[in-house]
Amino acid sequence: MLHSTTTPAAKRRALRAGLASGRLLRFPGAFNPLSARLVQRKGFEGVYVSGAVLSADLGLPDVGLTTLSEVAGRSAEIARQTDLPVLVDADTGFGEPLNLARTVQVLEDAGVAALHVEDQVNPKRCGHLDGKTVVDDTTAVRRVRAATDARRDPDLVVVARTDVRGTVPGPGGLRRTVERSKMLVDAGADVLFPEAMADLTEFEAVCSAVDVPVLANMTEFGRSALFTHEQLRDAGVRLVIHPVSLLRLAMGAADRALDALAVEGTLTGQVPHMQTRAELYDLLDYPSYEEFDSGVHDAGLEDHRDS
Repeated sequence: MLHSTTTPAAKRRALRAGLASGRLLRFPGAFNPLSARLVQRKGFEGVYVSGAVLSADLGLPDVGLTTLSEVAGRSAEIARQTDLPVLVDADTGFGEPLNLARTVQVLEDAGVAALHVEDQVNPKRCGHLDGKTVVDDTTAVRRVRAATDARRDPDLVVVARTDVRGTVPGPGGLRRTVERSKMLVDAGADVLFPEAMADLTEFEAVCSAVDVPVLANMTEFGRSALFTHEQLRDAGVRLVIHPVSLLRLAMGAADRALDALAVEGTLTGQVPHMQTRAELYDLLDYPSYEEFDSGVHDAGLEDHRDS
């Protein structure tokens, strides 16, 4: 009832144990707290909070317009509704290294288990669009060091994302990605997130080059093909995110339903595709609230009203 019964510290320890296990950890993106509960119910290992989803939810493009307070607020809402570890997109850290240090501590207070910081120039762009620019090596390393130095809980997982691959065409892009990846790991990154890999051989190359777990971003309509979990596991990947998938599915269903409503004047034909009232109440654990409420009302307060 109400919130997660697992502490943020326990979730962070669970994530570290999962990363050390060698298994592939699957983190679907939740677009709100309710969808995070569904991710947990379906047996996944974690929940992802996407910057692209948060900005889209606000009606904004993913071009660095969201603020730390907006990201921290949504992260806290999601983290307290699931027992799973939550990984959040911290973009470029919302400023210079000192700002990034504050970002880490604010997100730590929000209850997340992990966050990723990227090496794009601020304001950033979606990692699968053209026109990205990355910072120099020194700045990228300073960001990771600022993040790792700022955490108060040593179990908070810092993920370093590099967007170099999308800025250098041809074989040179992979070579430069590997070089940047090694620098970020040497700076203290717990997990390496190489964005916009072209194929499985590129994932294999990065996984072979670093001694920390590697994350794969399986976003639809992006530069990377949608590899299966088995393919990614065989390539050496240890964590996979599906950042915008649930939002895209939900918005696609809403779009089709509104078209039907406009044409037919009723949603009768859409009812079979809806989550039922019973399913929603079950996901919300509605009976436990009724039980708690009835227990409070039956506590004999009426007999003591005048005492």
